[in-house]
Amino acid sequence: MDTRLTAEQDGIRRTLRELLHKRCGSPELRTAVDNPAGYDPQLWSALADQLGLPGLALPERYGGVGCSVTELALACEETGRALAPSPLLATSVLAAPLVLALGTRAQCAELLPRLAAGGLTAALAVAGPALAGALALTGGNERYAAGGGRAGGVQARRAADGWLLYGQADQVLDGHSAGLLLVAAHTGGFARSRTRLFLVPAQASGLLCVRQTALDPTRSQARIQLRNVRAELLGEEEADERAVLAALAALGDGVATVLACEAVGAAGRVLERTVEYVGQREQFGRPVGSFQAVKHRLADVYVALQAARSAAYYAAWATAHGEHVGGLALAQALEALRTAAAEGIQLHGGIGFTWEHDAHLYFKRAAGDELLFGPPHRLRDRAAETSGLFAHGEVAV
Repeated sequence: MDTRLTAEQDGIRRTLRELLHKRCGSPELRTAVDNPAGYDPQLWSALADQLGLPGLALPERYGGVGCSVTELALACEETGRALAPSPLLATSVLAAPLVLALGTRAQCAELLPRLAAGGLTAALAVAGPALAGALALTGGNERYAAGGGRAGGVQARRAADGWLLYGQADQVLDGHSAGLLLVAAHTGGFARSRTRLFLVPAQASGLLCVRQTALDPTRSQARIQLRNVRAELLGEEEADERAVLAALAALGDGVATVLACEAVGAAGRVLERTVEYVGQREQFGRPVGSFQAVKHRLADVYVALQAARSAAYYAAWATAHGEHVGGLALAQALEALRTAAAEGIQLHGGIGFTWEHDAHLYFKRAAGDELLFGPPHRLRDRAAETSGLFAHGEVAV
């Protein structure tokens, strides 16, 4: 493994950091969060037009840049530093790869260029608080059923000219602002129960998307309600019934890798701000950062951050080479972010506990991601299970 960044990777990171520094400071971040869409559409357009960020990991034949998940993960490290609210995770990390993996040639040709250009955003809707389970991050998804959850999840039935969807999905990332929904629905009844993905445009009749109040305000979530909504099946009718679950499981490692790099970026920024603050704040006539206890606490955060960064970078490299260690990297990165954010709040003193300071936003990002994609101990448990570390309750030798 070569840990050095290529000139292209370094250029992507540097350009993105400069853009976000100008366009996504604290005032801009708070304004974007209060926007009905949950993000700044002008910043999203800049990310798409100037950097091609939505299509970074999509093939060139579909209008993408042709890079791998590695470059997308490194780019998300920068968006994590700024906590930049955008539909990047929902569109480019969750939805677009599924269209590419499962869609027909016609569906890919119609949708992927629009997703790559940023003109169309998308969201993945799974029933109940089951995103981590559907992506096989915290356990195998062999038994995942889109028909579970509140109100029976989402059910699909054949109509005269297509499919009709009925049900509800909660905690859909950027679902209220997406132009296209990928909805996981239960088909086949009891006799041949299976999960399939369906394409639902935002303007579909009978579809209601409501933004929910989320713990992390920089990561918008929505409740999706479908009342006999016409939908298009993603992929071929005769596709293998296990294809969707296999695609979701394969997607999970890439999602975990991207989230790990994003969390590392956020943790690094918290540490930078905390170090800067304790160097300026004085107590007993000297900077707080000069006290040995404070130095030790910050040193512990630094060690945790560097370990998480190494794991995230390795996962980004490994994903592009067919290895799957994203879950472990995400577990370590989430713990590093939570530790860095908690220490940042405490070492900022009284101001760190106020709504006006950004420290709480980083802590909420860590806690919110643990609820959606973790927690870390379950991510590690899944990694141990898939690697065969424990066999019949004993450590495998």
